[in-house]
Amino acid sequence: MSSDLRQAAVKVRENAHAPYSGFKVGAALRSASGAIYVGCNVENVAYPEGTCAEAGAIAAMVAAGETELKEAYVVADSPMPVTPCGGCRQKLAEFGAGEVPVTMATLAGVEQGTTIADLLPGSFTAAYMEGQG
Repeated sequence: MSSDLRQAAVKVRENAHAPYSGFKVGAALRSASGAIYVGCNVENVAYPEGTCAEAGAIAAMVAAGETELKEAYVVADSPMPVTPCGGCRQKLAEFGAGEVPVTMATLAGVEQGTTIADLLPGSFTAAYMEGQG
């Protein structure tokens, strides 16, 4: 996967606010325009009111006026590549097609590639909402 996404995710991970768990996560997304948006986890003493790294990167992308992601990279200092939580899998599926590549990684450089569809088979989509209103 793209080294620029890895570099961005590793760098933003350092800004994570994780005083309770000590588990810092960084995420970098490439949008349809090619721009890179980053996010890090932000914990709150009132669990589970924190924000995941992927959610922060998606929020930055949307705040910039973009709504389509083309690639995602998530990194943590863990013994194996860190996977997005269930909620973030749904968030990724909201803004990326099933074939969008997602790389999960460790700081040591171990990477595991997958796709949004493989992370969240049977995702809830807007198609379920048709006819409502």
